[in-house]
Amino acid sequence: MAEARVLENFVAGGWVRSSATEVLDVPDPSTGSLLARVPLSTSADVDEAVRAAQKAFPAWRETPVPDRAHRVLKLRSLLEDHLDELARTVVQENGKTLEEAQGSIRRGIEATEFAASAPTTMQGFVLEDVARGIDTELVRQPLGVVAGITPFNFPVMIPLWMAPLAMVCGNSFILKPSERVPLSAVRLARLIGEAGFPPGVFNLVHGGREAVDALLVHPGVSAISSVGSAPTARHIYTTAAASGKRVQALAGAKNYIIVMPDADLSKSVPAILSSAFGQAGERCLAGSVIVAVEPVGDSLVAALAAEVKRLKVGEGWAPETAVGPVIRAEHRQQVLEWVRTGEREGAKVVARGSTPDRSDGYYVPPVLFDRVRPEMTIAQEEIFGPVLSVIRAASLDEAIGVANRSRFGNAAAIFTRDGKAAREFRYRIEAGMLGVNIGVPAPAAYFPFAGWKGSFFGDLHATGRDAIEFYTRKKVVTTRWF
Repeated sequence: MAEARVLENFVAGGWVRSSATEVLDVPDPSTGSLLARVPLSTSADVDEAVRAAQKAFPAWRETPVPDRAHRVLKLRSLLEDHLDELARTVVQENGKTLEEAQGSIRRGIEATEFAASAPTTMQGFVLEDVARGIDTELVRQPLGVVAGITPFNFPVMIPLWMAPLAMVCGNSFILKPSERVPLSAVRLARLIGEAGFPPGVFNLVHGGREAVDALLVHPGVSAISSVGSAPTARHIYTTAAASGKRVQALAGAKNYIIVMPDADLSKSVPAILSSAFGQAGERCLAGSVIVAVEPVGDSLVAALAAEVKRLKVGEGWAPETAVGPVIRAEHRQQVLEWVRTGEREGAKVVARGSTPDRSDGYYVPPVLFDRVRPEMTIAQEEIFGPVLSVIRAASLDEAIGVANRSRFGNAAAIFTRDGKAAREFRYRIEAGMLGVNIGVPAPAAYFPFAGWKGSFFGDLHATGRDAIEFYTRKKVVTTRWF
């Protein structure tokens, strides 16, 4: 209980108490034990952080780009030094396995490394003699104060998608992490301070809806980056855009994996299991629907069912754990209700895993459905849990049609040995991130995280050169000297 402190915000280089009167408990999803309490910061707290970021911006913007990049490289070194500590914090407050936590932080470090390339990626260009004696140049300049609103499922990685890139481009940054996983953000703030970023360049404000809405409409905030559910992303996009802000809002997903008759099941099944059940299905790249192109269905379902029953569900610390808990007790109930909905609508449960024999912790048994129809709720809605559905299709054409009916378009994958089938899939599928014999097609940090359709609201995506474009604005100068 000594650790169940009320967390503080990080503003202008120091830790400050929130003015909030309401706090939320932060439990360990594996045991339900109390880790800390997080304040639901007020609009006044947000205003304090914005004013600190505004004050820091002019001097930070004038800091040479190589010097800003050196700070990012220092942060990258600190992240490496503290990787195990960060991973333990993620396991403790999120519930994912230690291996999953370490892998996600590695992805965040990769994004930080990309940010350090700003002396190259921020370059503009010049064209001489656009007319006689007239030259034109394009330069990129920072926006000012930008904010990141991040989700519970990647407490370190997604803030690292945003903050290093935003800051290296010359902006000051405000992080509003998920109130479900605030401890990782606290550790990140400490490391960013240690890396030598000046006070006010990075700020952390804990909270919920009030803090988010205050950022969305604050006149001192120029841009919003966010990751969250589809309803949350739509709210953030419409509200912030109406307030004149630049917005990138990553939203929900329902990712389809097509398995062709010629697929190598010895390789495909492990990849599918990892995609569907890794991180307890709580990720926007989870493959949650399989479209089996006949006659592969029966053999694929049999192989998947045998493995689902063997999946070890338990605490993320245990090396044998394959599936950790979901984030909260209420989310566990939501996922179980989705399973009951699938059964009511006529889908067949062909395998159900087991959970630890204990009353604490928010564990959900992995579930495999077969004979799912495309119109069923479990085939259309984002469950965000360890539930995998199998739809049967007669052809690749039908399988692509089934996948393209989804209102989401985050990711999709195909397992096949046929290059022609893979090309047709790549050409016709309506999703932004594709895998060919890869179950989780997460792009490297120097490519954009490119969701389509209802999986993304905005124009420029997170990570890669898109993020450089998002965190800067272009200025075009046309010059003639007499």
